[in-house]
Amino acid sequence: MEKLLRTSTVQGGKAKFLDRSITTRELIFILAVVFCLSPWITPPMALLLGLVIAQFIGHPYLHLNHKATHLMLQISVVGLGFGMHAGNAIQAGKSGLLFTVISIVGTMITGYFLGKCFRIDKKTSYLISTGTAICGGSAIAAVSPVIAAEEKQISVALGTVFILNAAALFIFPLIGHALQLSQIQFGMWSAIAIHDTSSVVGAAGKYGAQALEVATTVKLARALWIIPVAFLSTYIFRNRNVKVKIPYFIGLFVLAMLANTYVPFIHQYSTYLTGLGKAGLTLTLFLIGCGLNRKVWAEVGLTPILQGILLWVLISAAALRAVMSLA
Repeated sequence: MEKLLRTSTVQGGKAKFLDRSITTRELIFILAVVFCLSPWITPPMALLLGLVIAQFIGHPYLHLNHKATHLMLQISVVGLGFGMHAGNAIQAGKSGLLFTVISIVGTMITGYFLGKCFRIDKKTSYLISTGTAICGGSAIAAVSPVIAAEEKQISVALGTVFILNAAALFIFPLIGHALQLSQIQFGMWSAIAIHDTSSVVGAAGKYGAQALEVATTVKLARALWIIPVAFLSTYIFRNRNVKVKIPYFIGLFVLAMLANTYVPFIHQYSTYLTGLGKAGLTLTLFLIGCGLNRKVWAEVGLTPILQGILLWVLISAAALRAVMSLA
């Protein structure tokens, strides 16, 4: 089954029509994208749909997936900023600062010893630890050029983090409800224990509006630690000539939040802008699921995933115990 589309190009001042076919796989993918932008699908459903397509149909535009998810996540986070109040965000950031510092240091140290124990390649282990400690794929993408990581090492670390992100999106809300965590407790816990911003926002958004606000603010504040960790990495791996990339979208998120708080004109449209941000996040999770094909699962291997799981369980349990002590 194929559907033909007429497209035109201009050559020598004359229009020339060409037939370009859309395969069944492309058509299914496009329909799935449209469905993900509808109000009938939740972020976990979008991720699951992406996983199904990755395993049984295949991503027709896989070569563009990484750039697309990276850009969509940044735009979506900025959109979510239009739904947040600066005062609440500052309070949440202050509450999460101590947890952030302790958890990052503890995760990096624990990850180092787990990597030694499982005899995992030093750079692969370091990338998994960094992704777990800070903000998943974004941290891995920022640190990998600094330590001169190879493509295989980056792929294994990203695959490990994305697989665990997919699990967290489903598991964390269930645990939160089972333990009757408050909105603030769950938001704090998910921001500390879930790797990627996309899955943090997806899980917290499913739990409640206040959890979403706390989780997004604490997670983005946590993401700023990419900068000192990346600089430190240049000394650890003796590669001081590489420039560290700063996540500029965090600044745009702060500007959006300030505009929503102090500019009445912007506040009138905040519901629509936040809605676009949530729709973009749902699409981002779908694309992440589409990228987790069998090749990714095979490349990860057993020992890196064991390091990732143990590190994730330890930080999740420690963070959960800490947040449950909050009033």
